[in-house]
Amino acid sequence: MRDLFHVGDTVGRKSYGMDILFKIVEINEEKQTAVLKGLDMRLIADASLDDLAYPDPQEVQKYRTRYDKVQKECIRKIYRRRSMEREQLRGLSGRAPEEFFEMPGKILHLDGDRDYLEECMNAYKALQLDAVGEYVPEKEQPVQVWNLLHQHRPDILIMTGHDAYLKNPERNFQDLKYYRHSRYFVEAVRKARQYEPGKDDLVIFAGACQSHYEALLAAGANFASSPQRVLIHALDPVFLVEKVAYTSINESVNIFEVIKHTITGLDGIGGLETRGKFRLGLPKSPY
Repeated sequence: MRDLFHVGDTVGRKSYGMDILFKIVEINEEKQTAVLKGLDMRLIADASLDDLAYPDPQEVQKYRTRYDKVQKECIRKIYRRRSMEREQLRGLSGRAPEEFFEMPGKILHLDGDRDYLEECMNAYKALQLDAVGEYVPEKEQPVQVWNLLHQHRPDILIMTGHDAYLKNPERNFQDLKYYRHSRYFVEAVRKARQYEPGKDDLVIFAGACQSHYEALLAAGANFASSPQRVLIHALDPVFLVEKVAYTSINESVNIFEVIKHTITGLDGIGGLETRGKFRLGLPKSPY
């Protein structure tokens, strides 16, 4: 007799060796299937209820502990990098870093997942980034992106949520119809580029797990997922654009360096040469 599952339960797929943990977001009792979203990966998947199982509570705790550890280590690395950059500034200017004020690029983050958006907003706060978050389902992002850009006037735009490469006998990785949400991300990027064509004026990251990387870049994104059609971490977009937001407008972002600051790395995220969005001011007002 199979387990009785409910929306919100944490489960794994037996056929995949319980390698990724998911939350159930929808159950179809007639078809005996469920729609799943990754706990920490931007993946959405369909599964038979017979293929689902509850993980051991200790395994869930270990899974979450690993997730928290990786996240905290990324944030520590970012602050170490910023500290080194401030020391370099002192050496070049002969002035104390405290005399300057900083203006990193403003971020608009559209996310098709409320839980992930909340996590990302917490990460932006921890990283002292100026970010606005909007929950927008993937299918609605092409419709809403123009007005949201006009409303918030960001320097950097993220459009993400969930995606998946759908199995097909041809193993055709170029046709958008074999992706769950990539076509919506592609359309949203095109709309954003109609609003602001310049890649250095509006920096765009788009995509989620296994998204159509080439199509997103061709549509006008500066950075996208997923070159190797792998899963990406929920916070990868945050760690990527942090480097853009804190790279000087006088410099191009080092592509390797920016992707190195993500959790997934080059298999999951890639992009184009892009100018940074950080501005330094002097002097800092005492008020």
